[in-house]
Amino acid sequence: MSGAAASGRSAGGALATIERASAWLNSEPLTAEILGERIVLVDFWTYSCVNWLRTLPYLRAWHERYRDRGLTILGAHAPEFGFEHELGNVRAAIGELGVAYPVVIDNEFAIWRSFDNHYWPALYIVGRDGQIGFEHFGEGAYGDTERAIQRLLGLEEELSDVEAAGRFEAADWERLGSPETYLGFARGDRRSDAPAGELALNDWRLTGPWSAREESVDLQDSPGSIVYRFQARDVNLVIAPPEGAGAVPFTVSLDGAAPGAEAGVDVEESGAGMLSEPRMYQLVHKRRGGTSTFEVTFLQPGVRAYVFTFG
Repeated sequence: MSGAAASGRSAGGALATIERASAWLNSEPLTAEILGERIVLVDFWTYSCVNWLRTLPYLRAWHERYRDRGLTILGAHAPEFGFEHELGNVRAAIGELGVAYPVVIDNEFAIWRSFDNHYWPALYIVGRDGQIGFEHFGEGAYGDTERAIQRLLGLEEELSDVEAAGRFEAADWERLGSPETYLGFARGDRRSDAPAGELALNDWRLTGPWSAREESVDLQDSPGSIVYRFQARDVNLVIAPPEGAGAVPFTVSLDGAAPGAEAGVDVEESGAGMLSEPRMYQLVHKRRGGTSTFEVTFLQPGVRAYVFTFG
């Protein structure tokens, strides 16, 4: 969705809801009164979301550039999956991803509802007058967003030069022909029983003893595999290791062979990888176009797989 100019909505009551938040990271608890002296960019996020991850390099750049000039970026973490409710997981993600601005935990979606928000990611820029001066939902519109920041700060400068690579690289929209695909029974679709070599585009199948839960499919015994026929540059998968377990090995193949130079950032060229924490893993980064068949095999039971995303 595209960005918008001033919405005409007051954010005073919405910002006041942060004072009831149960936890803060990177900051002491902030109040509406404190924030009222600054321009506030409220960013709704959840740490395993690929669409939010691709916005993060810009958020980091704006925080560094404008934090001492009157801007506060406030990350409102509203979890999508059960493991994202765990404060320790969010804290670890913040450290690994380099999120340095204040984060408020919105597990009950109180702040989310106060903004009448419906999306991950979504940002709202609130002026010192308490009005929402700009809003944007989803990726993109980075130039429009930074210009809105500058306008509300009374600045007129060149825009930031931001580089994004790896998990943070923008999708290759021209090559992207595969949609976000949930695996749990609540939102899962296009699961197939066809042999791996006969899957239709964007169909997927399970091999081994998996059980379906609302949010995920869970591996009951090893080995177990997930196969997907896709059209995209990147294959990402949100996965979690067994609770209390150490790192769990997995292997990735692309069209029946080791991915080599087309391995994602979380996989070696041999196809070997380690599942050590619940998050999004980039498993394939293709250099060539066309459709391919991807397979990931887990070598220990208890793994949970949530959603495929593509880029």
